[in-house]
Amino acid sequence: MVSRRVYCSIFQKVVVGALVSASLCQPGIAQESFDTVVLHGRVMDPETNLDAVRNIGIRHGKISMITRMELHGKTVIDASGLIVAPGFIDLHEHGQDPYNQGFKARDGVTSALDLEGGTYDIDRWYSQRAGKALINFGSSINFSAARVAVFEGEAAAESFVGPTVSGNAAHSQSSAAQISEMMRIVERGLDRGAPGIGLGIAYVPGTSHEEVLDLFRVAARYKTTIHVHMRFTGGREPDSVIDSLDEVLADAAMTGAPLHIVHISGMALGQSELGLRMISDARSHGVDVTTEAYPYTAAMTDISSAVFDTGWQQMFGIDYADLQWTATGERLTAESFVRYRKLGGMVVIHAIPEDTVRAVLACPLTMIASDGLLQSNGTGHPRGAGTFARVLGYYVRENHTLSLMEALRRMTIMPAKRLEVHSPMMKYKGRIQVGADADITIFNKNTVIDRATFEQPALPSAGIPYVLVSGVIVVKDGETVDGVYPGVAIRAPIRP
Repeated sequence: MVSRRVYCSIFQKVVVGALVSASLCQPGIAQESFDTVVLHGRVMDPETNLDAVRNIGIRHGKISMITRMELHGKTVIDASGLIVAPGFIDLHEHGQDPYNQGFKARDGVTSALDLEGGTYDIDRWYSQRAGKALINFGSSINFSAARVAVFEGEAAAESFVGPTVSGNAAHSQSSAAQISEMMRIVERGLDRGAPGIGLGIAYVPGTSHEEVLDLFRVAARYKTTIHVHMRFTGGREPDSVIDSLDEVLADAAMTGAPLHIVHISGMALGQSELGLRMISDARSHGVDVTTEAYPYTAAMTDISSAVFDTGWQQMFGIDYADLQWTATGERLTAESFVRYRKLGGMVVIHAIPEDTVRAVLACPLTMIASDGLLQSNGTGHPRGAGTFARVLGYYVRENHTLSLMEALRRMTIMPAKRLEVHSPMMKYKGRIQVGADADITIFNKNTVIDRATFEQPALPSAGIPYVLVSGVIVVKDGETVDGVYPGVAIRAPIRP
């Protein structure tokens, strides 16, 4: 029998709960004050499929309330007529300096990580950015840097900026002892909180299948994702993408390591749909594999890298005139190719069919990631400034390649979930939910668009008036805010 006192307590809780529930459904005013409130925006959360006008209360860098009630705050953002979405997460962004972060923020990105390239010294890399970042930042431990350390010494590895590798580190075969030392370096980086492993096999063609498999074994032990730039085996050969994917899919299946294929369209080119079918088949048989793409018909890399070793024309299915020297915008010739290859520097590779771009973006497996990098003089590839706005403006609004909610899913919750097993802090990102980090992007679905071009890559995106990182406004009225550094390190737990 239930006592009178217990019965009354239960009755009171039910009544109070009913009143609270009713308040969420009825117009009213929440009396408590927040640090920041975002009012009257169309809130879209891809994980829960919420798509409705709501008000958001933010306190101490977290989302504290999502409601129909009117809210009060010290700072008020009127988002009427705008989309309020989770901040975009870029898993593949090489420019981790303040200059590049400004462009990323204006493109709606609140977290940018260099997981393909990465670094050698994890502690030093993170300490150099602590307290100085506009948006959240992170880096993998880079296998190429481990190779540089083994073949050229630690000093060379400490100054390594990936993914480009040259000399012995790129082409030499490794002994068993050297492989063991490389794995030790990678494990040290993971112990220091690297959120993943970066493996650019195409840039280190001397890397043996044994090395790659051992690296997957390390990833499996740490339950961390290995971000792979696959081997290039000849872009026009019928079995090229099959050969490249076979290696890493088999290693993932054998070891159980989480695998992420970077920029699938930038490597598989016209065979990208075949590559996606292989990834889908592998997933259906239990392989933990994901992929990403950028919304452009051209790639970019250093002309001095191994990617441009003999046979590159056949591999990409292009010729000299399809290469564009970023420093001047000129298209190359046989003569200028030789000259610039000796000099070294970035070159745009016009090799991806537009139909391929659309097919890859339409595939529900494909996350959005920029592979971005802009030089401080404004040269580079437009993906460094315009990737996310281009998807929303050109491929969602104008071409209907994918829906708005689907595009947001690829930019937010999908990349967050890719990292959250090894980096639990990602469970609070990529979401508009109570308790989540207040990383929020507010944009106009009717005007959002990229402005960056191959001739002028350093033009910021338009139609994104507000971006918040940990509840701090970093973009206001479309411009970055000076003197704010709310960006935090995205890092896995450090092992003793």
